[in-house]
Amino acid sequence: MAFHVAWVLLVTLGGCATILPYERERLSRPDMQLASSPELLQAEGHATEVREGAAGGLGGAGGGCGCN
Repeated sequence: MAFHVAWVLLVTLGGCATILPYERERLSRPDMQLASSPELLQAEGHATEVREGAAGGLGGAGGGCGCN
């Protein structure tokens, strides 16, 4: 059991990193953002709707019985 806990801690802590102040500027550039283009954001929203089996809930109307 202790081996499993140590292994999980080792794996999860391997992804942690310290970012220096001068590196933050580079990481905050627009091309480093996840939603850098409106087309990509729209495509990701569509993929989420298809995967979840529902439309709406992301700021737009939709879902329910459709009687509105």
